[in-house]
Amino acid sequence: MPPSSSASSRPLFDLKPPPVFHDLVEREAPRPADPETHAAATAIVYCEANFGGIDGKTANGLVRHSEKYEILSVIDSKQVGQDTGTVLDGRANGIPICRDLTDAMTIAGAIPDYFIFGVAPITGMLSPDERDIVLEAMAFGMNIVNGLHEFLSDDPEFIAASRASDVTILDIRKPRDKKHLRLFSGRINDLACPRLAVLGTDCAIGKRTTATILARALNDRGIKAVMIGTGQTGLIQGARYGLALDAVPSQFCAGELEATILEACEAEDPDIIIVEGQGSLSHPAFSTSSFILRGSVPDAVILQHAPARTHRCDFEAMAMPDPADEIALIETFAATRVIGLTINHENMTAGETDAAIARYHGELGIPVTDALTRSPDELVAMTLAAFPQIERKRIADPA
Repeated sequence: MPPSSSASSRPLFDLKPPPVFHDLVEREAPRPADPETHAAATAIVYCEANFGGIDGKTANGLVRHSEKYEILSVIDSKQVGQDTGTVLDGRANGIPICRDLTDAMTIAGAIPDYFIFGVAPITGMLSPDERDIVLEAMAFGMNIVNGLHEFLSDDPEFIAASRASDVTILDIRKPRDKKHLRLFSGRINDLACPRLAVLGTDCAIGKRTTATILARALNDRGIKAVMIGTGQTGLIQGARYGLALDAVPSQFCAGELEATILEACEAEDPDIIIVEGQGSLSHPAFSTSSFILRGSVPDAVILQHAPARTHRCDFEAMAMPDPADEIALIETFAATRVIGLTINHENMTAGETDAAIARYHGELGIPVTDALTRSPDELVAMTLAAFPQIERKRIADPA
């Protein structure tokens, strides 16, 4: 498609950095992560007008945790000059918010290795302006990480831009060829390793964040936990095992997840598998939670809920479910049990969060915590109470 009116009349993939930019940064070729020094590839994240919001969940997740990329900055002209950690969690992390691509590269001091598209709109597609900014990043020599349903590596314009600038396009959601997809076999029922799924009452509610914090906390305590990513953000963050479940044909979803868990267990011999949830079992617009319950056959579930959220994301006429109803649905749908509730404190004060934790604990009779504002010890205790064999194994074999 033609470039925007503010761009040159030449195709964007023919654009060269403006002369003034060369005075500010030194050109470097993109590089992958260095396996010897463990230096992560550098990246800037595009999240225009969405950072800190629901549709900015990919960018939000990356500034909180990334094993694969060193995040240099986030682009969002609505919040220029702020620190991303302060915006998200009230604690500075040194990753700034920039006005645009040139601003981000100026602050970086060199051409970053990757440009990550950090917005996750419900459409899963690029707008015309977003196409232009991605093509501009490619013209500067940045590799592209794309988590949308739109596969840029199949788009003639992006193919040409990739070749012209000698950069790569990583379409995170692109599934393997159908002839290689796997059906559910039932072999997962033979696994001795316990499996814990982190599900939720809505999409974009913090399931991945809670799963990541729990997996890290268990590993820090000598309990080998492997997290299975099931969405694009977890895979971009660096999950070693996983798949973008919502991009897999429904017939193969349970089988692909089962096979991924079997591979992780065989390769890692973990003490526990943590499965990232997607959507919500009760949400009529999404089916991924049902595939997660079928494919992972979890022994237990932690449920994530946002008490101040009145309606489902992007569905204003659809009221949020009560956690008790979601728990009943999960435990009816699958042979599993919900062992705890975690709170997403969006739009809540500290006092309101404390009150919600106390109320739900009294109503549901299960442990309740907030993964971001409470100690991770509470998540660990919740997990070990459900799986005491993990603690006994760790004590018996501390190595």
